[in-house]
Amino acid sequence: MLFGHGWHAHPESVTAATVILVLVVVTALAFDFTNGFHDTANAMATSIATKALQPKTAVALSGILNLIGAFLSVEVALTVTNAVVKIQNKDGTPKDALVADGGQALLFIVLAGLAGGIIWNLLTWLLGLPSSSSHALFGGLVGATIAGLGFSGVNWNGDGSKLDGVVGKVILPALLSPVIACLIAAAGTWLIYAVVRGVAERYTNTGFRWGQIGSASLVSLAHGTNDAQKTMGVITLALIASGHWTDTENIPFWVKACCALAIALGTYLGGWRIIRTLGKGLVEIAPPQGMAAESASAAVILTSSHLGFALSTTHVATGSILGTGIGKRGAEVRWKVAGRMVTAWVITLPSAAIVGALLWYIGDVLGGGLFGAIVVFALLVAAAGYMYHRSRQKPVHAGNVNDEWDGADRPADRATETV
Repeated sequence: MLFGHGWHAHPESVTAATVILVLVVVTALAFDFTNGFHDTANAMATSIATKALQPKTAVALSGILNLIGAFLSVEVALTVTNAVVKIQNKDGTPKDALVADGGQALLFIVLAGLAGGIIWNLLTWLLGLPSSSSHALFGGLVGATIAGLGFSGVNWNGDGSKLDGVVGKVILPALLSPVIACLIAAAGTWLIYAVVRGVAERYTNTGFRWGQIGSASLVSLAHGTNDAQKTMGVITLALIASGHWTDTENIPFWVKACCALAIALGTYLGGWRIIRTLGKGLVEIAPPQGMAAESASAAVILTSSHLGFALSTTHVATGSILGTGIGKRGAEVRWKVAGRMVTAWVITLPSAAIVGALLWYIGDVLGGGLFGAIVVFALLVAAAGYMYHRSRQKPVHAGNVNDEWDGADRPADRATETV
């Protein structure tokens, strides 16, 4: 079960491993790119909805701050993979059994996991659902690891000395972070409206729009700090497995730079369909609510990044926006839209795991090694091309992202965006 029947030593193993490593790096950066445009809404949906920022200005600002944020910390990057799957020793080095033949076995697991995460990210983007890119990545890695190493290869609970593993680092943050963000945003919204009661709305809206620009910028910075690191950790693990890097306490600078640029570019292109769902479909947001939501999101995300928790910024942002609807008297919360989002949250990790496992099995059946990796990569490209083609039919873009939301405005009824 360790590698399946496809893993055999070949004279060209070093060359094959190098090519697989290149495919892993390219795929990881592609995931980072999808993470960027998938999660732009987390930072900028409310600012765009309240017209605090013009849509294209918002995504450009978010992209720049994602780029900067990616360089601020590496705590998440250094723990992201070992916290979920048992493919590393306690000192961070890959397990010996996985580095034979230039690390092909480990590289193939990582490639299949990344591909699974990307396919799920693109599918939820096509449907306009703000699902978690983090859970898509973790799910893909878990599925590919189960396929290649069995259930024992997954780090379910850690060693019991701290919050760790899938339960401690993924499931518990997924349950707690949106609730905490919701409560903070609800309290903040209530407090803001209590303080400004009696002040003319035009004055409060103008002031809070400026406040939104600052708080949205902080969320973008936090998003870069948290999310770009996940891909940094995956690429660094692949480099260690193939013998191209040995320092388990640091990330190569070129990896930091490439991941920062990839997530910033994806952010700049904008996830208009998901921005529309979060900004217009969940709650009708006024500037004071937008500032409260973004401030709550930034506080939770930055705290988790400092502690090394790779939580979902999507869960946090959505919880914050829901909180503003609860905190403002008379605000309309569209609970059916919220229900679809929660459904996407629940199924993201297992669905991405299934895709990652299927891709691993397909590559393994075809002999594994370089040929199997090329097949997995080709399947990823084909799936991405198909979903992009579907998204072009009736696009949502910067010009119509703020159109009024009505009851028929469902992800399955409207087209998705262009990129």
